[in-house]
Amino acid sequence: MIINQGELLKKVSTPDDLKKLTPEQLPVFCRELRQYIIDMVSVNGGHFGASLGVVELTTALHYVFNTPYDQLIWDVGHQAYGHKIITGRKDVFFTNRMYGGISGFPKMKESEYDSFGVGHSSTSISAALGMAMASRHNGIRDKHHIAVIGDGALTAGLAFEGMNHAGMEKDANLLIILNDNCMAIDPNVGALKEYLTDITTSKTYNKVKDDVWNLLGKFSAFGKSAREVVAKVENAVKGALLSQSNIFEALNLRYFGPIDGHDIDHLVSVLNDLKDIPGPKILHCITVKGKGYKPAEEDQTKWHAPGLFDKVTGEIKKKVHTIPMPPKFQDVFGNTLVELAEKNPKIVGITPAMPSGSSLNIMMKAMPHRAFDVGIAEQHAVTLSAGMATQGLTVFCNIYSSFMQRAYDQVIHDVCIQNLPVIFCLDRAGFAGADGPTHHGAYDIAYMRCIPNMVVASPMNEEELRNLMFLAQSDSFQSGKQAITLRYPRGEGVMPDWRRPFSRISVGKGRKLQDGDELAILSFGPIGNEAAEAIRNSGHSIAHYDMRFAKPLDEELLHEVFRKFENVITVEDGCLQGGIGSAILEFMTDNGYTSRVKRLGIPDRLVEHGEQYQLWAECGFDAEGILRAVNAMLHTPVNQTL
Repeated sequence: MIINQGELLKKVSTPDDLKKLTPEQLPVFCRELRQYIIDMVSVNGGHFGASLGVVELTTALHYVFNTPYDQLIWDVGHQAYGHKIITGRKDVFFTNRMYGGISGFPKMKESEYDSFGVGHSSTSISAALGMAMASRHNGIRDKHHIAVIGDGALTAGLAFEGMNHAGMEKDANLLIILNDNCMAIDPNVGALKEYLTDITTSKTYNKVKDDVWNLLGKFSAFGKSAREVVAKVENAVKGALLSQSNIFEALNLRYFGPIDGHDIDHLVSVLNDLKDIPGPKILHCITVKGKGYKPAEEDQTKWHAPGLFDKVTGEIKKKVHTIPMPPKFQDVFGNTLVELAEKNPKIVGITPAMPSGSSLNIMMKAMPHRAFDVGIAEQHAVTLSAGMATQGLTVFCNIYSSFMQRAYDQVIHDVCIQNLPVIFCLDRAGFAGADGPTHHGAYDIAYMRCIPNMVVASPMNEEELRNLMFLAQSDSFQSGKQAITLRYPRGEGVMPDWRRPFSRISVGKGRKLQDGDELAILSFGPIGNEAAEAIRNSGHSIAHYDMRFAKPLDEELLHEVFRKFENVITVEDGCLQGGIGSAILEFMTDNGYTSRVKRLGIPDRLVEHGEQYQLWAECGFDAEGILRAVNAMLHTPVNQTL
C-alpha cells in the first residue's frame, strides 16, 4: 500500500531522526504526521480521534526526551499511533490491527519504545511510578518516566491510587501528563470533569495570570527573572483564585498548566524545563480529540474508531446490503432493555463509560433518569449496582467482558455473598477481534461459574438474548436472590427478524436443536451457529444441543447425551480451562460416564488480534475446525488418542 509521506516525515523513522529537525520544522512535521494518520486510518480502520489529538504532544515528547532510555507509557493506548509511526513502525503501520500485523496498542514485545503494554485504562501512573522507583533502587538518577493519561482514564480508582502513592515518593523521577480533552469514548462525566473544566475556564484566574505576565514583561530590568518568579508561584495564584484548591497539589504532585497541547513550540519549551525539576509532577495539557480533521472534532464519539472513511468528504463507509441484515448484539441489548423497562419500572441501567459501545445510550436517551454512565470505574459500577439492588431495583450492569475482570472482587464480595440479583450483561464476550488480547473476553465463563449465587448463560442468537433478559428481570428470578451473567459477542448476530415476542426460558435448561446418532455437539452461545454449519456440511448423523447455561448445567439434557453417545464435542468461545467443556467433564466424572469428549475453545495461550472468524479458525472452532474434530473423532478408534 502506497501512502504519500510529507518531506519531513520521510526523513523520520526513529526519535533520533526526529531530533535532527530544527524547532522551526516541528509544526510542519506535525501537520505531515497528522495527515499520515488520517490517510492510513481512512483505508485501514482503527482508533482515530485520540491519536489526532496528541500529534504535537507525541512529537514533543520524543523530541525532548531520550526514548527508549527515558520510558514513555501511554495510558490505554488508543492515542499511540503517532508514537508507533515515529518509533520504527512507519513502514508496517498499514498492518495495524490486522491479523498477523502490528498491534493497535503499545506492546512490550513489539518494540523497545513500548515501555509498558496497555489496552485497559488507568494503568499508566502506577506502572510509571513502579519504573521510577525501580530506577531509584538501581541507582539510576538520569532516567525519566512519563505517563500520558487522559482525563477520561483519570476517573478510575487505580489512577488515584497511583497518584496518592506518587505524592509520597518525593525523589521519584515521574512526570504525569494529563491529556485533557473532556472525552473518553463518550463525553466524560462526573465531578472530576467539572473540576478540570473549572481550572481551564476560570476567567478570573486566566485574566490575572495574563495581566501579571504581560505587566512583568514590560520591566526590562527584571523581565525574565520576574517572569520566572511568577511561574514558580503560579500554583499559589491558582489556589487563591479558583473555586477549589488544586487536587493534584493536595496529593503532593507539583502541578503545571494548563497549557495548549497543540502548541508544539511551547510544549517543547515546557518539557525541557520540567526535565530539570525533580520529583513527581503533573503537566496539564488541553487538547482536542480529532484535532485537524473537522468531522472528528465535531463528533468525537462517532470518530473514536469510525472504520473506513472517505478522507476528503468525511463519509464513513458502510457495507451496502441488498437483503435485511441481522443487528449487532449490543443493539439488541439496548433496544430490548428499553422495551423491558417500559413495562417494568424497577429496571435501571449502569455502564462504566461505554454507553455507545454497549448501546446503553439507547436507554439513556429514552429514559435519562434510569440509565447511568458512571465513568471509567468498573468497580464502582458493580458496587453501585449492588446498592441499588438492596433497595429493590432490577439492575442491568452492562460491561465489556474484559473490563469486568477489573471488578471481580466486587462481584463476589458485594453482589454474590449478599445474594443480590444483579444482572451482568457482558458485551464483547469471546474473541473481541482487532483489539486483541487486552480486549478478548476469554475468561468470564470460568471466572463467573465458580462463584456461588451466580447463574451463567449465553444466547445462541438475538431472540435468545431477548428471552434471557426477559428471564433475568422477571419477579420469579429476582426473588431467587442470585446474580446472573449474560454473555454475548461483539458484532452482528444471525437473525434479521430478531424483534419477536418474549418467550419464557427456565433457569438451567438447554435445548436440543437437532437429533442424530453418531455424535453429539454441545455448544454454548453464538459459536453454536458455527457448529450448526459444520453439522450441515458433515454428511454424518450428528445431534446438536444448545446448552444455554454454563451454570447451572442442564443435567437432564446431559444424562440424555451421555447415555446415548460415545463421542461428544463441546464448543465455546471462551477459555478451555474452567469453561463449559470443563463443567461438562466434571458432570460426566461425577456421574460415572465414560464417553470420549473433545473440547474446542480458546487454548491456554494469548491469542493475538484479528477478525473474529480468523481467530476462531486459528484455534480450531470455526465451522471447518469443528468439522475436522468431528471427522477425527469418528475415524479414530476409541482406544487411540485424538
